[in-house]
Amino acid sequence: MSHISLIDIERETFRNSIVHRLDGRVKLLFMVGMILFAVSLPRFEELTLWRLAVVEVYLFLIILLAGLNLYFAAVRYAVLLPFGLAIAAFQPFLRQGFVKEFTVHSLPIGLSWTDEGLLFGAILFAKFTVSVTAVILFSSTTPMTEMVESARRLGLPKEFALLLTMMIRYLFVFWGVLRRLRNAQASRCFDIWNRNVSRRWTLSQLAHAVNSLFIRSYEQGERTYQSMLSRGYDYAADIYVHRKQIRGQEAAFAVVSAAVVVGAGMM
Repeated sequence: MSHISLIDIERETFRNSIVHRLDGRVKLLFMVGMILFAVSLPRFEELTLWRLAVVEVYLFLIILLAGLNLYFAAVRYAVLLPFGLAIAAFQPFLRQGFVKEFTVHSLPIGLSWTDEGLLFGAILFAKFTVSVTAVILFSSTTPMTEMVESARRLGLPKEFALLLTMMIRYLFVFWGVLRRLRNAQASRCFDIWNRNVSRRWTLSQLAHAVNSLFIRSYEQGERTYQSMLSRGYDYAADIYVHRKQIRGQEAAFAVVSAAVVVGAGMM
């Protein structure tokens, strides 16, 4: 995971595929629609798992069609996986308030789990997986600047668009400073897992590194902001977004996706 950088993830968005060439508005609405479909399904019904499985397979096929790096996608999913497991893993041992009857199974250590809790946990995890996959697909096929432009075309207020644009710029500034700091540490043979030095010294070096990181990021951010001011940026600045027509391939993608969602919902 340490070999994947923010630049590598952003580079994925500039591949040349049918999915990458789709209008950002369509992909943004597609992501939101998939998430809304997943969370709106019944929370305690076995068919929900099959419906979510159909949608997940469809999302995976789109990932293959886009030619994305599956390793990058898997790593990004693995980063968020603990949050999904933390929610779903405990459900079999809880008593959900919306369930009237439970099928209880005892464990040797004095705990017990229920079939109903296991089903509910599985549905929660499936919803989490579909939602995360939709986000990964969107963010891996749409450059960050296009995300903001697409949201602006869909009616996002200019103040929010400017905030998102600034956040993206400073995110890359922060990453650039962090990369230079890590290269400097590597050139001095610094290793956080080195057992030949005391743990206290290692932690103190990490604390100094974090302090230096924020100071350097702040200074670089100030220089970037001063450069923006010298080029005419002020509080009334806006993001220029040219008009863009929805083409036939975007309409076809929307129709096929809607058909998959409707078909899965009618199972």
